[in-house]
Amino acid sequence: MMSNQVELLTARVETVVEQAGAKASRLEEIARVLAQKPFKPHTLFAKGHAQTLGGFVWPRRFRTRAHRHDEQRLFEVEPGVKLLAHCRWLKHRQKYPTLIVLHGLEGSSDARYMLGTAAKALRKGFNTIRLNLRNCGNTEHLTTTLYNSGMSGDLLAVVNELAERDGLQRIFLVGYSMSGNIVLKLAGENGERVAGKIAGVCAVSPSVDLSACASAIERRDNRLYLQSFIRSMRRRIRQKQKLFPELYDTTDLHTVRTIRDFDNRYTAADGGFKDADDYYAQASSLPMIQHIRIPTLIVHAQDDPFIPFDSLRHPTVAANPNVILLAPERGGHLGFVSAEAKGEDRFWAENRVVEFCRLVSERKTL
Repeated sequence: MMSNQVELLTARVETVVEQAGAKASRLEEIARVLAQKPFKPHTLFAKGHAQTLGGFVWPRRFRTRAHRHDEQRLFEVEPGVKLLAHCRWLKHRQKYPTLIVLHGLEGSSDARYMLGTAAKALRKGFNTIRLNLRNCGNTEHLTTTLYNSGMSGDLLAVVNELAERDGLQRIFLVGYSMSGNIVLKLAGENGERVAGKIAGVCAVSPSVDLSACASAIERRDNRLYLQSFIRSMRRRIRQKQKLFPELYDTTDLHTVRTIRDFDNRYTAADGGFKDADDYYAQASSLPMIQHIRIPTLIVHAQDDPFIPFDSLRHPTVAANPNVILLAPERGGHLGFVSAEAKGEDRFWAENRVVEFCRLVSERKTL
């Protein structure tokens, strides 16, 4: 019997074929290749929470020290605002595609999935850039501001610099969790305008509806994730207060107990939003997905414990011929620990992302 993920993907293929001619034909081919490798969860991690934790504990093949010699580069995305990236360049970098990978909430360029994705992409002939969002990767001193889930402008500034200063032409964006929202938002906001610079976009477990995510993580069974995020966010605010005492007030920080509390108290004010609800409405990528005009892959497990898959059932997602959705029943949040390797490691989502980018890149050079 065909799994849900293959059924969804087959439906996407049919939509692609019906709506977009030669461009659709290329995506159809890619979709069929991806459909041949459905996700089969490891028996040790059968359900959403187990898969989520399994993604963090399962042993990796790569060696962290192999990335110690990556070039560190600062991108100034606004006056006085810099992002730290770790870059690995192939010789004659302009000849090769480039993959920019971005982390999730309270993550950094050293997250395991960031290192894993970069290592896989490098082996497939990509320049790789592991990009920290504002303040992340111990860069609180590089900006007076915070980060938020809608900062697609920061990423576009990085893309523009790489295209114009470095002469890179085939740039791919890969966003995990919160950054999945950012890359989809960027692609949707800009439509055809970025087609000459950005070759493709991938989003893994993306938080496309921020309000739904803020509510979901408050469920009782998600309290451990919530507590972990809040501890980290409180630490960051304390660090910002030390660096910029005139800008950050920690008097009521102890009352912040949920993501929504934090966004009402800090994120909204910092980003120029009225409140958390206004921030969620303006920063969520779901309304933008219908406007995406470049090849896009979304990978999202239906049992993700705190990023609701139901958001991606919105009809505008299926209606866009430029978007392929891989939606296995299992996989958790950024988990996707597979039962079978078959020449790959067990991190299925990372493998599908790199495979998608490779296939799109190859077809663009034909």
